[in-house]
Amino acid sequence: MTSFLRSWLSGAPEQTAPTLTLSAPEITTISPPDSDDDGEATERENNDEPPAFPALHSAQRANPGIPKILSDTQLMPPPPAPGLAVRQPGVASSSSLLVPLTTTKAPVKPSKKRDKVALAPGHSPLDWAKLKSSGEDLRGVDTLRRIPPSVLKTHNKRDDAWSAFNGKVYNITPYLAFHPGGERELMRVAGRDGTKLFALTHAWVNVEFMLDTCLVGFLIPEPSS
Repeated sequence: MTSFLRSWLSGAPEQTAPTLTLSAPEITTISPPDSDDDGEATERENNDEPPAFPALHSAQRANPGIPKILSDTQLMPPPPAPGLAVRQPGVASSSSLLVPLTTTKAPVKPSKKRDKVALAPGHSPLDWAKLKSSGEDLRGVDTLRRIPPSVLKTHNKRDDAWSAFNGKVYNITPYLAFHPGGERELMRVAGRDGTKLFALTHAWVNVEFMLDTCLVGFLIPEPSS
């Protein structure tokens, strides 16, 4: 049996591994077709000059009605130099860019300047605010009254001064020493309606807040007899 296997193995054909053969790819060169371009287009592309607009041989250029391009000087000529040497005040000049004068007169100066006076120590606006909040009686009356002008004009003394502002009557006696314009100026409205003079002098002041603790009553028309 052993001899038979040996003879069978020796007579069997030998098996060999297959061999792969790799061939190099073939490179095909394709040439572009012949062109009639002699390089003129390339030369035009390298030219930095802008193209003509409209085109040189276009229908727009052939039309004679198209306007020509104007320069900056032709579009807006510079203004003429102003004749300052011959300019007269109050007379408009066609060659000048300045605004003509409206008048040749000097402005009118105010007739009187309102000055503040030096107040005594302890009579500043802050001191007046402290006096108002102290609880001291600044009215001088028990209840609010209806006051006609005939009664108002009797209170025109420094120790008894009443004045009306915007229809309300106030006892301005305790405020005389605190008035920034001085006692003399405030006494001008003592015993009468001072609304108009107050508005002309310092309309920005809130008189109702400043004299609220001095309110005596309301001004009414004189009763008919």
